[in-house]
Amino acid sequence: MSAALPGNRALPASQYDLATYWGRVKHAAEISDPRMLLISKKGLEDSKELIASYKLGKIAQMSPELWHAKKVVDATIHPDTGEAVMLPFRMSSFVLSNLIVTAGMLTPGLGTTGTLLWQITNQSLNVAINNANANKSTPLSTSKIVQSYLLAVGASCSVALGLNALVPRLKRVSPGTKMVLGRLVPFAAVASAGALNVFLMRGEEIRMGIDVYPALSAEDKAAGKSDQRDSVISRAQQLTRDGYTGPGTGEIAEDELVEE
Repeated sequence: MSAALPGNRALPASQYDLATYWGRVKHAAEISDPRMLLISKKGLEDSKELIASYKLGKIAQMSPELWHAKKVVDATIHPDTGEAVMLPFRMSSFVLSNLIVTAGMLTPGLGTTGTLLWQITNQSLNVAINNANANKSTPLSTSKIVQSYLLAVGASCSVALGLNALVPRLKRVSPGTKMVLGRLVPFAAVASAGALNVFLMRGEEIRMGIDVYPALSAEDKAAGKSDQRDSVISRAQQLTRDGYTGPGTGEIAEDELVEE
């Protein structure tokens, strides 16, 4: 992200009003825009130079070109290392990759083999994204990454297979309810493994703390814990909204809350 580039002048957080729901939606859409995957190396370098010029005071104010450059950098560059995140694991690829995995996990009649394969695929993707985008001020060893991956895969597969075996045996439940519960099995498996995945892959952020800006040398354990908690909650909410109710539901609920 732009914070990793040289210069002391801070860029505006977003061209949208982050105090409003729709402002945050538009900002998230900017970062996860799949078109950013098509940006060439030269395009990225040009965007980095433009951002650096602004931060060094060579450019007086934000412009459409500068906003686009910020979008490119935020969607591509890791804020701690200043290097480009590996292509399949950038946030700009998040929607496309998860769309495929979600469709696979929700396919009816997968059976044991299909359930295992899609859960393993999902957790492999989660671990890769978590590792690629994790806070690099608290690095994780390779052995810890492998351990976290195996535990997350084991948790998701155990929950999925266990619930798939349990739901059909429920006696006091109607067939329609069983069908609904069966559709919720992937959610339970992914949510539980996702929470475990976050704590395992990014546990050092809780134990050691994370760098807090602009005080670059400070490490805050409270910030690390807050970051972990928010990640778990937001991922569970995202699974509920996108996998089962559709992206519009959260928007409606938010609007109703504001109106009340």
